[in-house]
Amino acid sequence: MVYCSKECQLEHWPLHKAACKRHNAHNSNWERTALSGRVDNARREQLRTVYFFDIVHKFSFISMVRCPDVVRWSDKSRLVKYDVLECVDWKERLIARSKISNVNIMEGMTPRMTEREYARWATGPLSTTARALLCSHSHPAAMSHPAAAPVIPGQTPVAPAAAAAGAPAAGAPAGVKKVKEKKVKGDGGLAALEMDPKPEFLASRVELFDKLKKESDDHIASLPREKITITLPDGAVKDGTSWETCPMDIALAISKSLAEKTVITKVNGELWDLERPFETNSTLELFDFESPEGKRVWWHSSAHIVGECCERHYGCNLAIGPPTEEGFYYEMGMTDDRVVTQEDYPSLETLAKNVVKEKQKFERLVISKENLLKMFAYNPFKMHIIQDKIPDGTSTTVYRCGPMIDLCLGPHIPHTGRIKSLAILKNSASYFLGDQNRESLQRIYGISFPDNKQMVEYKKFLEEAAKRDHRRIGKDQELFFFHELSPGSAFWLPHGTRIYNTLIDFMRAEYRKRNYQEVISPNMYNSKLWETSGHWANYSDDMFKLEVEKEQFALKPMNCPGHCLIFASRDRSYRELPIRMADFGVLHRNEASGALSGTTRVRRFQQDDAHHFCMPDQIEEEMAVCFDFLNHVYGIFGFDFKLKLSTRPEKFLGEIETWDKAEAMLTKALDKFVPGQWEIDPGDGAFYGPKIDVTISDALRRKHQCATIQLDYQLPQRFDLSYRSAEGGAGTEDNRVKPVMIHRAILGSVERFIAILIEHFAGKWPFWISPRQIVVIPVAAPHKEYAIKVQQALWEAGFFADADLSDNTLPKKIRNGEIAQYNFIFVVGGEELETESVNVRNRDDAGLKGKNEAFKFSEVLEKLQSLKSERRLENKLL
Repeated sequence: MVYCSKECQLEHWPLHKAACKRHNAHNSNWERTALSGRVDNARREQLRTVYFFDIVHKFSFISMVRCPDVVRWSDKSRLVKYDVLECVDWKERLIARSKISNVNIMEGMTPRMTEREYARWATGPLSTTARALLCSHSHPAAMSHPAAAPVIPGQTPVAPAAAAAGAPAAGAPAGVKKVKEKKVKGDGGLAALEMDPKPEFLASRVELFDKLKKESDDHIASLPREKITITLPDGAVKDGTSWETCPMDIALAISKSLAEKTVITKVNGELWDLERPFETNSTLELFDFESPEGKRVWWHSSAHIVGECCERHYGCNLAIGPPTEEGFYYEMGMTDDRVVTQEDYPSLETLAKNVVKEKQKFERLVISKENLLKMFAYNPFKMHIIQDKIPDGTSTTVYRCGPMIDLCLGPHIPHTGRIKSLAILKNSASYFLGDQNRESLQRIYGISFPDNKQMVEYKKFLEEAAKRDHRRIGKDQELFFFHELSPGSAFWLPHGTRIYNTLIDFMRAEYRKRNYQEVISPNMYNSKLWETSGHWANYSDDMFKLEVEKEQFALKPMNCPGHCLIFASRDRSYRELPIRMADFGVLHRNEASGALSGTTRVRRFQQDDAHHFCMPDQIEEEMAVCFDFLNHVYGIFGFDFKLKLSTRPEKFLGEIETWDKAEAMLTKALDKFVPGQWEIDPGDGAFYGPKIDVTISDALRRKHQCATIQLDYQLPQRFDLSYRSAEGGAGTEDNRVKPVMIHRAILGSVERFIAILIEHFAGKWPFWISPRQIVVIPVAAPHKEYAIKVQQALWEAGFFADADLSDNTLPKKIRNGEIAQYNFIFVVGGEELETESVNVRNRDDAGLKGKNEAFKFSEVLEKLQSLKSERRLENKLL
């Protein structure tokens, strides 16, 4: 590197050296040239240091001056050339004579910088010469920027800030000490990520909140203080003061580590903020992140953080932001045509890190509906929720963290600083409140953890889950596909159909053992049927409706009303009960397009649907049948499962006394089947009866709700079902009794269950359900006839067997069989032909790459039959 003066060398050598680190081969030559002093003073006076920005990397710069030869610079395999720079008026000559491959140094580079990027660069740690040179290129953003100092030929330019600090100009007498430019503190980088100007509603919302919060604090301060007791789960009693002592105080009194780990509490059975004061004598439970309650609150609070970032970044109108089973999401309506893209994720995460760093406190405030309408007047989504969900004259809560204030029941973590690791995972489009007739929204999904280690583990989990994604494996193994002409309805290809039919055949075999009677019912019914059942009032929005001969019809989304018609088709006696009615009929549900996801959420599907019609005193016995059935089926696939009792919802049919009776019956059955190992999910029952939901865990420990057992007193009443009891005279009304109906599904949707199996087994199917069980591979052409013979014998024995008769090499054929996930590869050559045997390669014995042991074909056939009939998970011939 050659410099025009000693001062220039002292000023710019560190930057040059840093810029050249990635070009070591050139670096040593430049150092020798610069330090050798082989350039005379006359030539040195002709040189000028020229800086420019590389258009590929906006914020990196490279510099090179050489006279009079042509200099070549290679930056990531791109060759850049400079011509001779000899004149004092270097700017005009540079424009006239520079050659940079397909780039004009003045007009082709600087316009790539936006005003925001320019502002960030102009205040960054670059040399004053570099900054002044770029400013002199007439960049639109530079015209009004304070760093846009003119370049004076023959002088090293000085930025205004440096000049104000007393920095000497180039050519100043030696010995004058340069004043270092002070770093300007601030959040200029964060400001570049936010709306400018900020949305007006942020300030007005905070102003109203502060006013109402002061009023609330003053009111609480005026309340009388009383001595209270707080009882812990172990029976320990702590003393406190009403409206002063809070759960955090109790946790800190026990231990600091406990307080730091505690995410949320329950006070008298109600979820409660850690820093919300007790109001009266209370019971107290503490929950950390690992508890279900802790995770829900943690991720709900994280959703508020992301909501704040979205408001600051997009200036959007937030809709809803609930926690999910794994993380959270927030929906928002944009005020313009902007959409969320993956390029936005780093900006949102940077803002989120700053929110966490600020340790913004979550503040709870009860606000009247009248004031809520004022606070959220700018937001049509919040206005709809307030007007629709909050009765006039009542109040509800909002929570604040920083400038973010949201309509929310809470509770939340104490402050944002608890969230040590947060990531944006994905985004999608959605509809407000899931209604496709309403506004289209943008949805952002995220996840957060108390430490970075858990985030690293979760990302590894996501990588493994991506490898097991049923949509990818379904495509690779040619199991199914979807088409835009029938969204939400899978096209099952031959190999996928093999799995589908094998599952149904398995269930049919179990039905026969358990005295189920299979029926086939219509796909379409008049709306009068659904009005009778109650589905029209509670479920019609999710049904496909059509008009037939001026009558309203709908495709069935479930089988139960049709089975009620079958039961009522003739007179029934108590001697016939219980009747276990099974149906694999096709069902249709009008799922929102945004909710469709592979075969886990579809519009057309089949269920292993069954209904038990029984007498009241048979309920316990029928429940035992259901529990035994699901235990057997899930055991076959190696699934662990948990049970949950879902009780009466807000919207329900029938009398509360009937519901209480049904819930008591299910409680008794659960206590008998899994004593102490089930949970209650209040308010999540079906509208016609309480239910037991069964959640299975797959190989990645993910939870899937598949089976359901529902006890129903309502549909038999609504359809006026009855049977003749043993008491009373024949033909009289007093001997008619209403049956009880038990709804039961174990696989649930067959489509969804197959998706779960794909991801559980990672596409490596157990032999009995595998769509590709055996491939026979001949060693050479003379052995093809024997390979065909073996394949045909296997097919006739009921196995899914293929023969690879292609011209590929033997290793290639074996590799193709392994990739296709055949359970077994039979290699046949001359020795096998002579002895009527096969060389068996097991898919799961990956280490055995050489020639395996040969077995008599008749012996192998017997072992395959045993492996299939026993439905063993291990892929091994015994």
